[in-house]
Amino acid sequence: MNKRTTLFEGWQVCSNSALKRATRQLGQLYDDAIDASGLRGTQYTLITQIHMNSGSSLKALAESMVMDLSALGHTLKPLIRDGLVELVPDEKDRRVKRARLTQAGIEKWQEATGLWRQAHEHFEQLFGEEKAKALRDTLNLIASRDFAARFRAGNRGE
Repeated sequence: MNKRTTLFEGWQVCSNSALKRATRQLGQLYDDAIDASGLRGTQYTLITQIHMNSGSSLKALAESMVMDLSALGHTLKPLIRDGLVELVPDEKDRRVKRARLTQAGIEKWQEATGLWRQAHEHFEQLFGEEKAKALRDTLNLIASRDFAARFRAGNRGE
């Protein structure tokens, strides 16, 4: 058995490594697909979440994206700088910030969504529509709070 075979087989036994590897690959493909919009995949995902849940608090937005607040802030910074997203204080609690798209942000989201849609349709053609849905269902389960709680409890021997 040579070293190359051993390395390849490592992807077959570690779910985390295989998932990260696939995520990097698919992320690069989607980044390339939406490149003409000037957005990266993480930025597109974020403005989509903001668009679909307009007025969400930063905390809720971070939780929905399985990010910590500092990572969310880092991803938001260029979107705010470029006038695509604005932060507004909550009407009842001025300490809470809410994110919403500006008109320029809505237009950028529409532009990027057309490019994303082409990539999405191409992925489903190559991978298969039913398999793609099953994959999303599985990944959504893994990204859920319940799964994380059960995983952590199992690692603590509970």
